[in-house]
Amino acid sequence: MEKNQINLPIDELPTKWYNIIPDLPEPLPPPKEPETGPSRMEFLGKTMVHECLKQEMSNERWIPIPEEIRELYIQAGRPRPLYRAKRLEKYLRLKKVRLYYKREDLSPTGSHKVNTALAQAHYAAKEGKTTLVTETGAGQWGSALSYAAALMGIKCVIFWVRSVYNWKTDRRTLMKLMGAEVYASPSKETNIGKTLLAKDLNHQGSLGIAISEGLEYAETREGSVYCLGSVLNHVLIHQSIIGLEAIKQFEIADDSPDLIIGCLGGGSNFGGIALPFAGEVLQKKRQCEFLAAQSEAAPNLVKGEYRYDFGDVAEHTPLLKMYTLGHKTEMVPIKADGLRYHAAAPLISVLRHHNIVKAVAYPADEKAIFEAARIFLQTEGWLAAPESSYAIRAGIDEALKAEKAGEEKVICMNISGHGFLDLQAYKEKLSIG
Repeated sequence: MEKNQINLPIDELPTKWYNIIPDLPEPLPPPKEPETGPSRMEFLGKTMVHECLKQEMSNERWIPIPEEIRELYIQAGRPRPLYRAKRLEKYLRLKKVRLYYKREDLSPTGSHKVNTALAQAHYAAKEGKTTLVTETGAGQWGSALSYAAALMGIKCVIFWVRSVYNWKTDRRTLMKLMGAEVYASPSKETNIGKTLLAKDLNHQGSLGIAISEGLEYAETREGSVYCLGSVLNHVLIHQSIIGLEAIKQFEIADDSPDLIIGCLGGGSNFGGIALPFAGEVLQKKRQCEFLAAQSEAAPNLVKGEYRYDFGDVAEHTPLLKMYTLGHKTEMVPIKADGLRYHAAAPLISVLRHHNIVKAVAYPADEKAIFEAARIFLQTEGWLAAPESSYAIRAGIDEALKAEKAGEEKVICMNISGHGFLDLQAYKEKLSIG
């Protein structure tokens, strides 16, 4: 029997995270202080996990994963399988193209976000923190940090983009079941939230606003620490566990990807699958291309400028060099709200600047995205999250393009999360009664 599922034995779970900084084609542009106002670097030092900030600035290629975190990874279901998408290949009538996908939806909360949530919660608890504070867009990161905080026996406070908070009631229930306090953002819990609500009581919010609220809340509450689920270097380092597993799994399958695809908002799941492979490309160990799938609601890699910008609306963060649409940009709500962020991670931005990472943006009506998700469900049997369905859409498009050109190609998609708590979106977008 030919096996479609490629598993990695538990005893081969990576013992180190990968940091691409030493292998970049140019030094990573450092964070900068703005010309006016208080020091943003000092602010982050007061509000974030110290070990994470240490990793943020690290130039070490390999960062050891503490044994306690590896045990948490195993409890959370790592290593995760890589699949050959044979049924999807048959549906698309592919002869030359082989499709694979990595299943990050198989975590306790349904997404890849657990990989960094467990690490950040572990380090925060070791530093004596009692409360983890964060933002969330689609709700996957909020769920992951709620889960990690519960395992560590500490409190969790979440600021959730209001446009999503209002319709994802079941995911809100999940967070609260794990003990989290969840606020619609903008909220009345912070000054930035009160200011925005005074202008518009029905403000739909954005990830940049929710980040501002989380940072302000963490600064003003004793024992609180702010945790971020995307964009920053340490987050992508923790997520490298995805790509490191996949490298070993492709070796087991005796195959090698020509193209890695992931959806991208800030960059955590795309970076997780892509950066370990990109590192080998930069080290001349392999040839591979990388494609980020985005929404036209927030096409930071497609239409953004490569320049220094703030990571949040209230300008709490240092200036980071990123592909950005501008931190004050208003973006229309979409169902894949995890992709609705104004800027891409600095690590991914520098690779985009050197044309190592390419990007495509799909219409904000998301019709093509949800149709791809339906095809994937009816062929492979898994319901992907709306965000992950952008990777599926791009994977299908690239496979058909290569097949038409008569090109033999191996494509790997990262399925970053499941869609079981997004059924209302599927009902609306696919007109299911």
